[in-house]
Amino acid sequence: MPIEPPDEWVVSAVEKISPSVVNISIVRLLRDYFLHVHPVKGIGSGVIINSKGYIVTNHHVIAGSDRIDVTLTDGRKLLGKLVGADASSDIAIVKVDEEGLPSAELGDSDKLKVGQFVIAMGNPFALVGGPTVTTGVVSALNRNIQVEDHVYENLIQTDAAINPGNSGGPLLDSNGRVIGISTAMVPFAQGIGFAIPINFVKRIVDELISYGRVIRPWLGVIGMSVTDETASYYELPVKAGVIVARVIHGSPAHKVGISEGDLIVRINSTSVKTIQDLQKSIQKKKVGDKAEVELIRGYERGVVEVTLAEVPQF
Repeated sequence: MPIEPPDEWVVSAVEKISPSVVNISIVRLLRDYFLHVHPVKGIGSGVIINSKGYIVTNHHVIAGSDRIDVTLTDGRKLLGKLVGADASSDIAIVKVDEEGLPSAELGDSDKLKVGQFVIAMGNPFALVGGPTVTTGVVSALNRNIQVEDHVYENLIQTDAAINPGNSGGPLLDSNGRVIGISTAMVPFAQGIGFAIPINFVKRIVDELISYGRVIRPWLGVIGMSVTDETASYYELPVKAGVIVARVIHGSPAHKVGISEGDLIVRINSTSVKTIQDLQKSIQKKKVGDKAEVELIRGYERGVVEVTLAEVPQF
């Protein structure tokens, strides 16, 4: 059986998904020093994820917008309504009042491998001829990137060019399935791009559509990772774990008696060696789930069962 050349894979994948890639243009109304209102325009991309008009894009594409316009590849311009947005994940859902739209096929980002061929697409200017296309490979997985005061975790890194106007557009595998949502908000990314894994996006999207926000579980402690230095200085009985520096009053941790100075070393069957381990263990659960937390207090060990609550809106 003859093997298709790589360019045929690209052409086939692009033709498959092009109708689902949209342009998103927004208008923000800003006031100057004299309180005069000035409309400021912005652009980005998005991808239709179901036939009922739901479109996923980046939070930073639509943040602060007073109007959202969605332009399809066939030239139709539709008014978009913001369903929900989550700054922590940089994901937003926009809906247009139109059904029967061509939706993209979503893939499985857990199966991605470094070196795998990928295609980045966007529609920043809604020009005749369809979306823009760049190609590359997955150059790294599970990248954690800090932008200003926020850390974006477990991103896909690729050498496929992702320009600012392509933010919110899909990252595809060679079969034209969406395996990530591109984000171009990393200012130092030269020659590399980042995308949010689609399996993570799916969970965020489900909550945004259902509740208009992301419901995150909460333990209610502020802590820091144990290091060799802190273990030696405080004469701790372990050299890894999380020291509880503060317990939020009324939180799930407070209700079961977790105290300042306690060491958290395990959540259920998962060892906790750093504050990142603790955060990831909690994030994998849902509000209302129970978690067994193993603690060291002094030289005594114990396990408490915590019922996780929703992160409060402070």
